[in-house]
Amino acid sequence: MEETWLKQWNDRYKAPAYAYGTSPNEFLKDQIEKLQTGKILFGAEGEGRNAVYAATQGWTVDAFDISIEGQKKATQLALKNHVSIQYQVGLLPHLEYEDEHFDAIALIYAHFPPNIRSEYHKLLDRKLKKGGLIILEAFSKNHLAYRTKNPKVGGPPNLNALFSIEELQSDFDNYEILELTEKEIELSEGLYHNGTGSVIRFIGRKTS
Repeated sequence: MEETWLKQWNDRYKAPAYAYGTSPNEFLKDQIEKLQTGKILFGAEGEGRNAVYAATQGWTVDAFDISIEGQKKATQLALKNHVSIQYQVGLLPHLEYEDEHFDAIALIYAHFPPNIRSEYHKLLDRKLKKGGLIILEAFSKNHLAYRTKNPKVGGPPNLNALFSIEELQSDFDNYEILELTEKEIELSEGLYHNGTGSVIRFIGRKTS
């Protein structure tokens, strides 16, 4: 499972073009603009479009992904934008992030494998300061019908890899929910997110 997962993303990110473009996700951009800058961690950050944007806005940025090819592209994008980000490659349990260190954690289409997703969410919770924010946008379970109709919109083909409101409420039960909605949106992000899809958006403030 792990080797297949790794190969999939390294193969995608080896291509010269940025798979999801170089512009930030619109939901992430809107949220970042409302917040005071601080320390932010991006999970499953791929080629760095969101992390680099946050750095251009004055945030101190860390990111991680399993793909070395993603890290290479993110480093190039950071250099092009005259910013720096700290980007680790590997599985989250093996990475060295301090507990209660970050002011925000961004999970933008961070579809971790279903068998480890809740574990990763709990690990990430430990890295966030009390009062810090989780900012998440990901495909909902209802997205599978959209993907079947239009594969170009992207997203996992496996129902278990998609999100439900109830799962997020369970994984982040120690958070004040500022936003938790499922909605249909139009995506135009690089080569692999194009068309109408169903997403869940979550903003939560850690209370304990």
